[in-house]
Amino acid sequence: MNNEFFDALELLETEKGIEADYLIEKIKNAIVIAVKRDYQVTENVNVVIDPDTRKFGVSIVKNVVDEVEEPETEITLDEALKYSKRAKVGMPVEIKLDPKQFGRIAAQTAKHVIRQGIREAERSQMLEQFQNKVYEVVTATVQKVEPATGNATVEIDKNEILLFKNEQLPDDNLREGDRIKVYVVDVVNLEKRCSLKISRTHKDLVKRLFELEVPEIFDGIIEVKAISREAGSRTKIAVWSKNTDVDPIGACIGPKGSRISAIVDELKGEKIDIVKWHEDEAEFIKEALSPATVISVSILDPQEKICRVIVPDNQLSLAIGNRGQNAKLAAKLTGYKIDIRSESEADEEDPLFTDLPEEPVSLEAEEITE
Repeated sequence: MNNEFFDALELLETEKGIEADYLIEKIKNAIVIAVKRDYQVTENVNVVIDPDTRKFGVSIVKNVVDEVEEPETEITLDEALKYSKRAKVGMPVEIKLDPKQFGRIAAQTAKHVIRQGIREAERSQMLEQFQNKVYEVVTATVQKVEPATGNATVEIDKNEILLFKNEQLPDDNLREGDRIKVYVVDVVNLEKRCSLKISRTHKDLVKRLFELEVPEIFDGIIEVKAISREAGSRTKIAVWSKNTDVDPIGACIGPKGSRISAIVDELKGEKIDIVKWHEDEAEFIKEALSPATVISVSILDPQEKICRVIVPDNQLSLAIGNRGQNAKLAAKLTGYKIDIRSESEADEEDPLFTDLPEEPVSLEAEEITE
């Protein structure tokens, strides 16, 4: 073992960020395996690797005895004197080995263990690096797009990550070199490598983009209470201000719409409705149905979260939205099953509300990832 070995250790530590102590421990284990296999011993293998003094040594320790009964751990005095003039019966003797004498199979075993240790260290580093990005928005650079599937390979901190077609926006026409914002959903921890699960359709991508563009949200003055989203088409976001002097909707829109425009541009023109969150559920439902005007909201069953909303006749189609989109997003935002009626329908309806639609508009309330 010469200076080249220690130079290589320093290079690995510098280029890959793997601590030399970690590598040395793995190398020691590898050498122990090699010695045990090549010299038919089961224990008492001593390996010294000191990067400070650049000292390397391998030895087998055996007990000096008059008559050898266990060759793996014992040695006669005559044999022991070849290695140490101070050898005595009943005392251990250190038998220094020449690494060049290691057999081919033992050397291959050592190399395998060392390489495995390096891979494990790199994987552990990558896992730690990736875990710091979970639930965050990061910038990715498109490397290539697979024409057959539409899946895109993007680069994040020099790591190649796959952005599946179903996690892209409908209007994402990605090209090599494009820089896009993606939301990190999770770390995929595989046996040989780890990767990130990333998305541009996740509702919390919108929340994180607002945090980046709106300082009041980042600072905690304004709080995002709920989000509902149909990716690529429309999002509703409910905000609330802890400071009565700060208008949450105005802050999110920004001067001349600059803040909201930056987010809409990143989302390829996706419409965003910013509504004011209310602790009063009826008021919140009324806000959630904007831009439609609401006459009244009746909470019919607070346990099952069912309500009836009355709107002017000329606002019914606006309240429901194209293909029911506005009503569905409002239902997801509030967590309520919303039955929307026009004012003229309300005059003729059954006051007991027995004709609730079989398939209510809403789903369960969507939670916001903190």
